[in-house]
Amino acid sequence: MYFHAGLILAVIAVSFGIAKALKLSVELSMLVAAIAAAIVHSGGAIPVRHLVEGSFTYLDVCLIFITATFFMNLIKESGGVAFLVRRIVTAFHKSRALCLFFLTLLLLIPGALTGSGATTVLTVGTLVGTVLTYMGISEKRVAAIIFVCAAMSAAAPPVNLWAMMAAAGSNMPYVGFFIPLLVLSLAGSLFAMFFLGGKGKPVELGEALKELPEPPAKMNWIRVGIPFVVLIFLIMAGRIWPHSIPTLGLPFMFVVASVFAILLSPKKLEILKIATNTINTLIPLVGIMIVVGILIQIMALSGARGLISLAVVTLPMWVLFAALWLILPVSEGLLQYAVAPLLGVPLILLFNMKGMDAIIALSAMAVMWPVGDILPPTAVVGRATVMELKFKGHYYKDFLKTSLVPMGFILLITTLFLIFSNELSFLVGG
Repeated sequence: MYFHAGLILAVIAVSFGIAKALKLSVELSMLVAAIAAAIVHSGGAIPVRHLVEGSFTYLDVCLIFITATFFMNLIKESGGVAFLVRRIVTAFHKSRALCLFFLTLLLLIPGALTGSGATTVLTVGTLVGTVLTYMGISEKRVAAIIFVCAAMSAAAPPVNLWAMMAAAGSNMPYVGFFIPLLVLSLAGSLFAMFFLGGKGKPVELGEALKELPEPPAKMNWIRVGIPFVVLIFLIMAGRIWPHSIPTLGLPFMFVVASVFAILLSPKKLEILKIATNTINTLIPLVGIMIVVGILIQIMALSGARGLISLAVVTLPMWVLFAALWLILPVSEGLLQYAVAPLLGVPLILLFNMKGMDAIIALSAMAVMWPVGDILPPTAVVGRATVMELKFKGHYYKDFLKTSLVPMGFILLITTLFLIFSNELSFLVGG
């Protein structure tokens, strides 16, 4: 049993390595590894049923991903994002602290709604980066700020894909995560913003406004705010009136909010074009979600997932506390969202068995994982940041090195949340 499961793990690792060496994308490399493992396990046949079942494992998460990103793209194309950035700069250019604070909140919104740090970079990263540059912040610090805040936006509630996938794999309802995730993501993003951008010169308002795109003349707070108010109301309605409101689901809520964004847009939106661009942008990320489901299905079928779970749950607790801050980000850099069900599920079961607060523990891990999106070989958010900002420095010596202190702070507070999960259980239930 152990030999067979170990053999499957070896096949997965070797197949993935060979596929990457042949310059295949991460998702295709994972698919090759899953198919190779399935063939070895079944003695030469391809278990098509399990491949199909696995591909639908995270269908609900993919729907959330697509509808939320479509909603944010509608807000961007209608001029809402440009309107918000210009209003923040105009209102708070004389107060550096307030300007940085509200820019941080703006950076958190896209990822919090979509679960993707790359969406934050693509929707608001360039605009906020322009403002930060005119506040006298160096290029490498601007890039580091945008990355860390984008990573924290992906970790922020209500949509944290790592927590959702790990919770689903351990039959744990995705309830009670809002406040723990909010505290950790907000603390990490604010620390990055003020540590890297706290010192500088006042905003050069005229120059900054010249660089920022002009929103449509009729754009105002009502047109921007109502779609978000509708979304928040739909999310909270189920909690306020649990026995009167049917379960709507986040994808439907984002669709309703998108309808309001379209109706309130001051200019005519090319809806089909925006939808097409949204799908084209999300193909790699949705592809990863599909392939992750296939890989986890094959690993569960062959016993490889059980072997990893056994190895994890037999480790001493002090070893986990001392090593998770490094293991989780590195594993995210290797496999992205696949690490949530692969490592998250056995860890949650272990922490629950040890009497720890499972929600606090999973919240901490779900904030550790996106920190690794700057690490190779995937580095999805890191690569998106340097490409979107047209960063000219060295990726490792400038960009990654500058990001290390904020990343270290985030990993420190998340580790403390893990260790003192029971003492922090009062945060659960938000």
